[in-house]
Amino acid sequence: MLRLALIQLNVNAKKSLTLSNTKTLIEEAAKNQANLICLPECFNCPYGINYFKEYSEKADSSETCQLMSSLAKELSIHLIAGSIPEEDEGNYYNTCFVYGPDGSQVAKYRKIHLFDIDVPGGIKFKESEVLSPGNNLTSFSIGPWKIGLGICYDLRFTGLSKAYEKEGCHLLVYPGAFNMTTGPKHWELLIRARSADHQLYTAACSPARDDNAQYVAWAHSTICSPWAEVVAKAGTSVEIVYADLDLEEITKVRRAIPIRDQQRTDVYDS
Repeated sequence: MLRLALIQLNVNAKKSLTLSNTKTLIEEAAKNQANLICLPECFNCPYGINYFKEYSEKADSSETCQLMSSLAKELSIHLIAGSIPEEDEGNYYNTCFVYGPDGSQVAKYRKIHLFDIDVPGGIKFKESEVLSPGNNLTSFSIGPWKIGLGICYDLRFTGLSKAYEKEGCHLLVYPGAFNMTTGPKHWELLIRARSADHQLYTAACSPARDDNAQYVAWAHSTICSPWAEVVAKAGTSVEIVYADLDLEEITKVRRAIPIRDQQRTDVYDS
């Protein structure tokens, strides 16, 4: 059994305050027996084009990463440290670091699909003005569990999730920050869709909603079962949601609805 906790936290413009609050929430989740804890996208800084460079950190000297590593070791947990703006040789990435119970970095994922959209009357945003895309799938294991990583906009791309399914992943985790235009339309829909598509667990962790922020997050961090049912969902404020994940549920779903055995690859695969 894997106990997953999604920490929906407030992001403050003062990094030290955000990290202090994050530490407290991680300790609370660990106290409640979570052995896999996830933070939101850009959890240590406001989300916005004008913030990425200012708040960026180098991985080898990162204040944020050092704290996350020490907490994972102290609490003997696996910690998906959401994402932070990472600077590497003059390039900037939206990067997720994962730490194991010994404090070591067990995974590093750079957001592949950058959030470049223009919704008339809704929102216009272009991460590629500052950020560079990542180029690699990233997964890690906890005992028999294999976990695939994406960040926010990656949730929309079935090619990525299908690749993780082919790698044998049982859980997909997306630190994210959908907004007030795309959130109500697609956040839960996409989380459930990825679970339905691949018959596995899907989780997406958002910051709490701050109506005074330049970029307002939809919130509603969500965990979905292999049946595509929502098993845990946050509201809009600071909250930790938990779910106990069972590998046998994946087996049950795949036996009951054997879509892998019935794929007509002769018809639609090139």
